[in-house]
Amino acid sequence: MRRWWLIGLSVLALVLFPAPARAETGGEDIDIAGIIFDHIGDGYEWHITDWGDRRIAIPLPVIVHSSTGWHVFSSERLSHGGTYEGLKIATEDPHEGKIVEVATGQRPFDISITKNVLSLMMSGALLLLIVLLTARWYRRHDVLREAPTGIAALMEPLILMIHDMARENIGEADYRKYSPYLCMAFLFILLNNFMGIIPFFPGGANLTGNIAVTLVLALCTFFTVNLFGTKHYYKDIFAPDVPGFLKPIMPVIEVFSALMKPVSLTIRLFANMLAGHIMILCMVCIIFVMAKYGPLLLGSMSVVSVLFGVFLDALECLVAFIQAYVFTMLSSIYIGLSRMQGD
Repeated sequence: MRRWWLIGLSVLALVLFPAPARAETGGEDIDIAGIIFDHIGDGYEWHITDWGDRRIAIPLPVIVHSSTGWHVFSSERLSHGGTYEGLKIATEDPHEGKIVEVATGQRPFDISITKNVLSLMMSGALLLLIVLLTARWYRRHDVLREAPTGIAALMEPLILMIHDMARENIGEADYRKYSPYLCMAFLFILLNNFMGIIPFFPGGANLTGNIAVTLVLALCTFFTVNLFGTKHYYKDIFAPDVPGFLKPIMPVIEVFSALMKPVSLTIRLFANMLAGHIMILCMVCIIFVMAKYGPLLLGSMSVVSVLFGVFLDALECLVAFIQAYVFTMLSSIYIGLSRMQGD
């Protein structure tokens, strides 16, 4: 009975959490760092799981331009350290995990469909579908006579929340221009945060834990703020009303502050989502680390791992919403400051 109980806990942990791990035989230590970075990193294939000695993964298209021209093929041809058409996946720094030319060791121009790119495409298509289904419900129903149902009932409070946030932070005069951007930013981040928590395909990609993705999102806010800022916004940056001895210093401080805003947006979202993934993976890996120390220790630590893993997953759901909300709120505040009018 105890044996089946332990097996059930281990299976539950594997089902609930994204852990592409397996215990090594022969008393060898498990490469915990390798397991974690394999999950949170990008790749040319979408790893599903390991079944015995068999690696189950979805190969993705490789599209590169090297010194010998364009190459388009499946990443399966480069699996297990293989080479194809003079290309391979580097196993050492400085290009570890990236495709390089065998002859020169240099990276070609790479526009491959990687794991994160595929996740971005799927989440974008899913978000578009959700928005279109919501819009279709409102076209077919009189909202003054009946309450929203289905997907519209889920989307309405979220959209109204961002709509009210924009009105409060940007002002009655301009908020309608920027509400669509703020709504799409919030929904995109929220959707990808939740998809990253799902432990199986098509979830599990660490998209919002990728600093390149969060940087692009932050730059969208940065350019919105600075391209549509009023003359009073730029006056406060380059000619603020301060005592004379501060006038040479304040523009430098204000410009630095403006440049740091997208940096703070980038790091906040990236670091929080990345840390959540790492904590969950570390907790699940306890089971595999303890497997070689006997059934008693394995069973007790499996209980701890599963309970804390469930708690961290629930906490990560809360963090996923909070981070999407904070990013959108700060973006609306920055836009509101740039649209301020003089007295």
